[in-house]
Amino acid sequence: MGKTHANTGRTCKFHTEMPTDPAEARTMNLLAMPGLVSCLGNLIVTGFIILFCELVTSEIWTNEVSDVQFGGLGSRVTLTCGGSHTGSPVEWRFNGSSVPPWQTHEGLLTLLNTTHSMEGNYSCHDEQGTLLQSIKLRLGHPPHFVSVSCRVPNHMKISCSWEQTKRTNLPTSYRASYSQKGQGRKQIPSEPCEQKDTGVNECTITDPPFWSSSKILVNITEINPLGSNSTIIQIDLRELLKPDPPEDVQVSQVEGEPTQLLVQWNCPPSWLVGMSAFSLTYLLRYRPIGSNYWSKVDIESDTESTSLIITDALIGHLHQIQIRAQDALINHSQWSEWSHMVEAKPWTEPPKEPTEEPDYILQSYPVRTTDKSTDSSSNHNGNVGLLVLLGLFAAIMVAVLLTIITLLWVRQRKQDNVKKQELTSMLKMKSIPI
Repeated sequence: MGKTHANTGRTCKFHTEMPTDPAEARTMNLLAMPGLVSCLGNLIVTGFIILFCELVTSEIWTNEVSDVQFGGLGSRVTLTCGGSHTGSPVEWRFNGSSVPPWQTHEGLLTLLNTTHSMEGNYSCHDEQGTLLQSIKLRLGHPPHFVSVSCRVPNHMKISCSWEQTKRTNLPTSYRASYSQKGQGRKQIPSEPCEQKDTGVNECTITDPPFWSSSKILVNITEINPLGSNSTIIQIDLRELLKPDPPEDVQVSQVEGEPTQLLVQWNCPPSWLVGMSAFSLTYLLRYRPIGSNYWSKVDIESDTESTSLIITDALIGHLHQIQIRAQDALINHSQWSEWSHMVEAKPWTEPPKEPTEEPDYILQSYPVRTTDKSTDSSSNHNGNVGLLVLLGLFAAIMVAVLLTIITLLWVRQRKQDNVKKQELTSMLKMKSIPI
């Protein structure tokens, strides 16, 4: 930018060309403003404005991240300053602070045994401090194996999902595919397992080779900036076939039958409704509340709607009822989960309504005292006297009995004494010599 000026006393005149840099254009517009005192003042203001514009431009450029680099935790990571010339000295900074020189060599920054604390913004500068390149460093782990699980709700669909077994802390995507298991060395091309949403770790296989080959290989590949890793599992479609539980289970009473319950349900919507070739068999269980033992009934039916009458329900008791389903053709497939619990009580005879009785008119009459009250008191006194007489009679009888017993005892004693005297006399007689 060329500039000429002539100093005539205290006045400065500027003849300028139109600058191409916006910062310089703003500077020249300020110089053309009237009221500036002197050329020296103009030059000072011009210098400050140019310096300010350069600082603003440099700050805007510094805040822009030009590259993102990924590295493995615990490994060795090397950062390259792309804007430097070969052999020219370079200064590295980490989050605005200078990096020790021993970590740099010929424009390269080497980080050993990296940890999460080393993640952040790195920048390289030349000798004048000019920014050459900025790099954002992210550290994590390479892809690992994933935990894969698949379910087969019907003959025409397979749903697979997976979870990470090790967090990588890096942007991760997945590629899902499947293939039939070939015989010998025969290679069968893989087909994609459809992912509706890349943010959800699920995929769906429609119309799988259910009858041609019951075993297939599912391949889930985890991908991140440090590489990729595949997890392959083998599944047997017929062994994994597991319908969803029946829905809309309803239990109602049977009028006039105190031991019966009517159970109705619908085939799970995920099953192939309307195709008689894929019928379901059902297992119903029920028990009265409080019992630990279930009664079970096997039912073979179509897939549209089913019903069953329980004929041995416990009279007057609340019962719990559940039902589950299984493919009728493949008997080694899995049973569905039990349906939600339904509770019902059999029909009970309503209590009989009491018959209407004629209303009686109760009339009250005045109570008059009569001589009967004295009679009742006399009767009461008579009863007491009778009890006293009975007590005396009993006492006399006891005394008589005791007297008789005493007399008999005395008599017996006298008889015993007489016998003793007779025996004594006889002994004495025998002892006298003749």
